Amino acid sequence: MAKKILITGATGLVGKELKTQLVNKGYEVNTLSRKEVNDPNNFVWDVYKGTIDSRCLEGVESIIHLAGEPVAEKKWTNERKKQIIDSRVKSTELLYQTIQNNPDHQIKSFISASAVGFYGDCGDEILTENSANGYGFLAECCKLWEDAVNKGKKLSLRIVKLRTGIVFSKEGGALPQLDKPIKLFVGSALGTGKQWTPWLHIDDMVAMYIYAVENVKMEDSYNACAPVPVTNIGLTKAIAKHLKRPFWPIKVPKKVIELLLGERAEAVLMSNNTSAQKILDAGFKFTFTDLDEALTSLYHK
Repeated sequence: MAKKILITGATGLVGKELKTQLVNKGYEVNTLSRKEVNDPNNFVWDVYKGTIDSRCLEGVESIIHLAGEPVAEKKWTNERKKQIIDSRVKSTELLYQTIQNNPDHQIKSFISASAVGFYGDCGDEILTENSANGYGFLAECCKLWEDAVNKGKKLSLRIVKLRTGIVFSKEGGALPQLDKPIKLFVGSALGTGKQWTPWLHIDDMVAMYIYAVENVKMEDSYNACAPVPVTNIGLTKAIAKHLKRPFWPIKVPKKVIELLLGERAEAVLMSNNTSAQKILDAGFKFTFTDLDEALTSLYHK
């Protein structure tokens, strides 16, 4: 009998592809969502009301926790920031409470999303998983998120947290937002343009989650980013090249970005020079380590 996995956030960019790949590999996949759908393996929960269909855990050996309100879509009002944090922290707490209430559960592993925002803005500093938690809303959110996830250790679960950079996919996510001004012939660097932008191809992101499920020696935090990060200038130039659009040397000033995005400008201007050495040492093999090859697969195939 195939092993069973529970995925939260299965309707998101990564979750949809991950579910497909897991099913193709012979896994049985349960999902948790806010609405009922015509799928016997989908179960309903309401994080804010604290309700969940506990049948979602039946036969499950691993949970992949991807659920969380999108960070960049709406203005960061105090209410929105609370939603972003609560959707991650309270959902984790609800899953753990459900596990505690089901002593006959078979769950061994809890694989959770996190983000490189954990480190805050660190300039050129090379960031390993041992680097300190930074400052700013994203750093605060990631710290509260990971602290909630770590409580699963008290339940004797193997905990893995994948601190993700920008996931590139032609199906959505950050890439269409990044290439939109370039397609409109106004592509240029943001702020200084020197900020490091950790990236990851969707194929490698999905493969990394499956690798974390299947390799029981993996524990704690891993930077889920390609081994060669690029600066904002380098990334913008590369996208412009693939789209055959101009790259303008005039930079968009930090103050303009802050005026347009408000506090969300933090996500655009933050510099994270992440190291992928730990995940490489764990034996994970990237399909895309080169940005040019990654963009070729997304734009030209």
